[in-house]
Amino acid sequence: MQRQAAPEASRDIVFRARDVSKMYQMGEVEVHALRSVSLDLYAGELLVILGASGSGKSTFLNILGGLDLPTTGSVRYRDRDLSQADEDDLTLYRRENVGFVFQFYNLIPSLTAAENVALVTDISSDPMAANEALELVGLLDRVDHFPAQLSGGEQQRVAIARAVAKRPDVLLCDEPTGALDLETGRLVLRVIDKVNREIGTTTALITHNAAIAALGDRVIRLSSGEISSEHTNEERASIEEIRW
Repeated sequence: MQRQAAPEASRDIVFRARDVSKMYQMGEVEVHALRSVSLDLYAGELLVILGASGSGKSTFLNILGGLDLPTTGSVRYRDRDLSQADEDDLTLYRRENVGFVFQFYNLIPSLTAAENVALVTDISSDPMAANEALELVGLLDRVDHFPAQLSGGEQQRVAIARAVAKRPDVLLCDEPTGALDLETGRLVLRVIDKVNREIGTTTALITHNAAIAALGDRVIRLSSGEISSEHTNEERASIEEIRW
């Protein structure tokens, strides 16, 4: 199903990043992971962030998610200045507003799918039921299965269910198909697309895979810590059109 990209002017800004730089000290060497990145992310948007390994994608996503702070520059989430927040504020922000999906599923092996999702719902103020979240990702028949009894794609869908079960305002996905084959990766992308399209969750998805760019409302490319290009898709491609 194709969806026409919504005009940016008609949407609220969820994130406003301005001149964001991140530097790490490695011995006597100063590494610049990000260099003066400025970007707005709009409510309901699916933003794809492309770039090779080491381009700064994960660093930028971690800053948006409150897992890291910029060295210089500012990041605002709605009316909250994340770049000036302390650790308690960032913990509360992550708990209440952000769902994370990573390349590796980070499920607890000794817990069932439903119990892994409940780890989040138990500390959320207005969560979905664990089974409701698993039904959303097409795994209602796997609620009592342990991770070892699930395929890689099923484990990643449990991870997505866990991320969206607390009804986050924002879903941040770091290479969610990086460990999966084409068909399994497409299943996972279908779930992310569904969460964004049907629930309206603002979504940023980072990948090194240029084919995935067609799924987004907008695409930016990072190179050596800088935005090298930006493109808006007139229509989002269907999952069936994606090949890599």
